[in-house]
Amino acid sequence: MKHELIHDWNTYTGAEIPVGRRIMLNDETLRDGLQNPSVHDPTIAEKIEILHLMESLGIDTVNIGLPGAGPRAYADTEALAREIVSARMKIRPNCAARTHKNDIKPIIEISERVGMPIEAATFIGSSPIRRLVEDWTVDHLQRTTEEAVKFAAAAGLPVMYVTEDTMRTDPSTVITLYSTAIRSGARAIVLCDTVGHATPRGAFNLVKFAIEEVVKPSGEKIRVDWHGHNDRGLAIANSLAAIAAGADQVHAAALALGERVGNTPMELMLVNLRLLGLIDRDLSTLKKYSRAVAKATHTEIPPNYPVVGRDAFRTATGVHAAAIVKAYKKNDHELANSIYSGVPSHLFGLEQVIEVGPLSGRSNVIFWLEKRGVPATDELVDRIFNVAKQSERVLTEEEILALLGSSTSRGN
Repeated sequence: MKHELIHDWNTYTGAEIPVGRRIMLNDETLRDGLQNPSVHDPTIAEKIEILHLMESLGIDTVNIGLPGAGPRAYADTEALAREIVSARMKIRPNCAARTHKNDIKPIIEISERVGMPIEAATFIGSSPIRRLVEDWTVDHLQRTTEEAVKFAAAAGLPVMYVTEDTMRTDPSTVITLYSTAIRSGARAIVLCDTVGHATPRGAFNLVKFAIEEVVKPSGEKIRVDWHGHNDRGLAIANSLAAIAAGADQVHAAALALGERVGNTPMELMLVNLRLLGLIDRDLSTLKKYSRAVAKATHTEIPPNYPVVGRDAFRTATGVHAAAIVKAYKKNDHELANSIYSGVPSHLFGLEQVIEVGPLSGRSNVIFWLEKRGVPATDELVDRIFNVAKQSERVLTEEEILALLGSSTSRGN
């Protein structure tokens, strides 16, 4: 990034999240992501392909399923765990489980069968509204938490303790349940915005509260995770606020898949952490990862989806294209990638694309031709430009090539 050419108001009074902290990501695509009612459950071959793409992106941990859900879930979870072991992956697995022995036992079995520790993500509802519906008392939740976490820890599993709807849970219950889980052997706690209620300030407040009132008093080294949903469209902002408050790890899913409108989008967490300087890794497979998930789940990536959408780095507007072309003519690809984009495409293995359409200028046509090694004669540029101006949309490559052919035949 050309810092001398860009005044960054985002960091005018200092970075909100200091560079140097290790920020981790947990990928929920293959568990919470598949709870989206519209998606297809991928084949195990597709899941393994996606797992390898997670590894290529440097994602730290992955939820490989809820094996207590049934035979297929068990088989797929075991297959993914075996792939991590056999391929000697760095990514570390975890599995979801209710705070119930019947859900924890399958994780213990799979962990023993593949010869690798699998973190048990034990979850339970906690908010007053949920307690009312279920006729639960806090004492009941506390006893259930203690029994489940001790059972998992005694079996040698690392334990991640999760309360659903933490974002709408009263402070005393937050303290009681998480403190109980830590005393019982949990070494990670997950604060959840299960229904997408949070605002960035709310996410910050909850994480800060949990660190000050639960983690620090425990005297233990506890990882703090944030798991957010996108019902208000604030999942990315909330996740960054949670990190600013001290969260160590954020949960996310490819293409924001998950319950209702989904989780925090993994692609955009990676993009934002990279642009904030909080991670520094090769993200050139980001679009491949997104496309693989889209194909496997039968999901469409909207054309205007940030970074990995078809239109993310495309322009057919004359003024924008002219500026990009001028930057390219200076032999400065970084300048070209930054002049009309807040996300430099080259950081993610992508490039700016200039199309030709009704809002284009002659520079669009000239660049399009030169990019393909075609001499941009005045006659040819005029011909393409005039057709584009009468069109209702961007011209396809085939349509422009046909115009090249007609121009050639006219010359003969």
